[in-house]
Amino acid sequence: MAAITFHLDVVSAEKMMFSGLVETIQVTGSEGELGIYSGHTPLLTAIKPGMVRIVKQHGHEEIIYLSGGILEVQPSSTTVLADTAIRGEDLDAAKAEEAKNQAELMIQNQHDDINFTQAASDLAKAIAQLKVIDLVKNRR
Repeated sequence: MAAITFHLDVVSAEKMMFSGLVETIQVTGSEGELGIYSGHTPLLTAIKPGMVRIVKQHGHEEIIYLSGGILEVQPSSTTVLADTAIRGEDLDAAKAEEAKNQAELMIQNQHDDINFTQAASDLAKAIAQLKVIDLVKNRR
């Protein structure tokens, strides 16, 4: 028996990353991990840096890195509006590691001229990218 599906759009500021029928998605909302299935209660929440794990029709999986954004669940469709969205296999591990190291350095060597909030945000995004890279690598 086929799983019940719903329509999902994942949109970044640059382009449409995904549009189609899915069985489920997993995303990190402002209050924690969310699993969305067909018939989920309507919801609007902020998304933390991390990923959206998409289980497409027939069980095929796709992982997209999100730097943050908004998740909207409606009765007939779900939309992820991301600040930045990058397919997991397109992430650059060396770049993410360098961004993580730079953010950690900024936090450790605090001066009046650095923005701690920005450095912490950059660190969270770099760590999220590295987790997505690791997940995609282990999935193959």
